[in-house]
Formats: sequence, C-alpha cells, structure tokens
Amino acid sequence: MKIVSLVGARPQIVKEALVGAAVRQHSAWRHVLVHSGQHYDANMSDVFFQELDIPRPDYHLGVGSGSHAAMTAAALVGMEKVLLKEKPDALLVYGDTNTTLAGALAAAKLHVPVIHVEAGIRMQPKTMPEEINRVLTDRLAALMCCCSALGRDNLAAEGLTAGVTVTGDVMYDLFLRMRPRLTPEATCAAFGVSPDRFVVATLHRDYNVDDPASLRGMLNGLARVQEEHGFTVLLPLHPRTRRRIAEHGLEDAAAMLRTCEPVGYLELMSLTCAAAFVITDSGGLQKEAFYAGKRCAVMMPDTGWRELTACGWNTLCAPEPQSLLHAAASLLAPVAHPGDVYGNGHAAENIIRAIRSKTA
Repeated sequence: MKIVSLVGARPQIVKEALVGAAVRQHSAWRHVLVHSGQHYDANMSDVFFQELDIPRPDYHLGVGSGSHAAMTAAALVGMEKVLLKEKPDALLVYGDTNTTLAGALAAAKLHVPVIHVEAGIRMQPKTMPEEINRVLTDRLAALMCCCSALGRDNLAAEGLTAGVTVTGDVMYDLFLRMRPRLTPEATCAAFGVSPDRFVVATLHRDYNVDDPASLRGMLNGLARVQEEHGFTVLLPLHPRTRRRIAEHGLEDAAAMLRTCEPVGYLELMSLTCAAAFVITDSGGLQKEAFYAGKRCAVMMPDTGWRELTACGWNTLCAPEPQSLLHAAASLLAPVAHPGDVYGNGHAAENIIRAIRSKTA
C-alpha cells in the first residue's frame, strides 16, 4: 500500500513527525511525503524537519506566499501532478490550511480517497479561511480522524458519521515523546527571561495582523500585560507579522516587547513549560500550552478547542488592550485541570489502525 502525506505549514509538519515515525516503525505502508512550501521560511519549516527527525520530502511544490487563491491554486496544480505520478491508495492531509484543501480537492477529483487528520473541528465565524478549508476537506474525506469526542459530535451534527473515528491528538503524542528533550531553564537563559516571570505570545492570523487597528491593539495590549502584571512578553515574530508591523509603521509598539525570530518546536515548548501563561492566535499553541500544563488567552473570536474554554482552562479575548488585560488576570486565578481530553498519547497508532482498516 502507498499513501501520499501532504504538509505545508508548521502544525502539519509537527503532526507528520509522529504519524510518519509510526508508519516507519510498523512498516505500515510506503509513505510518500510532499511539502507544499506554504511555510517557505527556513525558521518556520526546515527547523522542524531537523528537530523532529522527519525525512526530507519526496516532493517540494514551492507554493510560497500569496493570496488564498494563489496558494490554493498552486498547491492544487502541484498535487495533481504528484498524485498522477504516484497513483497512491490514499492521500493523508492534516488540519485546515490552503495546502490541506488543495490536496483534498486534487485527490477527490482523481478518485483518490482522502484521509483527514484533525477532522471535525468547527468554529465561528464561518467565513474564516481555516473554517472553510476544514469544512470542505471533511466533506471530501473518506476517513475523518478526530482529536476528541467533540469533533465526532460536530461531524454527526452535519450528517457525517461514516468513516469517522476518534483517535486522540498526535500533538499530545509528540509532547510526550519530546518532553525529555525539553530544556526550560536553559532556554529561558538563552532568551534572557526568568521562569514563571514571562509570557509566551504569538500572532499570525491574517484577520488579526493584516488589520492595522487589530495589530496595534494586540501589541499595545501585550505591552499593558507586561507593564501591569510585571511579566516580560516574549514574542517570536512570524514572517507575516513582522512584515505587517513594518507596513503599518508599528515598530515602536513592537519595540515595547521582547521580540525574536521564529523558534522551533523544542524551543517553543521549552519556553511554554517555563512561562506563566500563553497568549496566542495559534490553533496549535493554545492546545500545546494545555499539554505543558499552562493556561492560554486565545486572541480569536472562537476556538476549535472548545473543550478547553468550556471548562475555563483557556479563555477567549479580543485583539485590544482591555480584553487582553482581563484575560491575563483570569489566567492567574486557579482552575481545575480538565484531564485527558485528547487521548492517552497513542493517536498516531490509532490513526494507522484506522487507515489500515479503511483501506484493507
């Protein structure tokens, strides 16, 4: 059996690390890896292949940056060529990026079954690019692997029950695997921050950073959290965010924070383990913080990980100073840990088992 696995952005690369390793360990099938190049910056892509011991991709599509239409179209054309050449038994896609949807479209039109890992996530507003991508990918998928029971319930509410399975979250697998390699104290020293006296923050979503008012509000809000709560805010700058700061003339606002280049998984998780809490608009980091035992303020109107906000572990906030201050204060109050929401650390094996059963 041959399966093509498609990645293109940091969260997908991280998930591929676990699934690909489990495939090799169990000799499950011939695994052909394709990188779309959606995250083309070396710090946003190459470093993860190095840290997580992922084999070099068999194909690199070179999609790069651009509009949603341009990226999706380029990945669609590239994936069609790969699928026609490889003739796989299935295509494995992760998450909710333009790469994910492009791969699913290319496969579906060539009658190649689509396997969607991290299926069933739903959130508002429905006009979000990620929401459009994940909903359409689920509609095209033959097998939908959900991180939690909530994903399964979301799909059932849309009439999607065939080919749905709850596997757990491979990000939890990865955290458990990498935890012995994390170096919180040494990494804090390297970045000049003190354990429990700083906040990890990340900003990258287009509706947050492309709007000058929102971006200014987030930067000023982070500065207020830093000033009023006494925490240093460490902000690794996503390439998109760095560009928008320059375009919108917000260098002075960013200068109030401790900024740095994007960091790899080991550095980011080492910092997260040592932070007081996390502030982010990343779908992945808000859940990775949970695995590290840290709470998170999510700068989004909604979250796909509603299990964590429903129990009060994480909190949503708007991209403006007062909302960020309120969220930071709420994260400092004690709350009970919700337990093993996303499985027991064997999601990759569960995904392989589900794929073998589906394609047998």
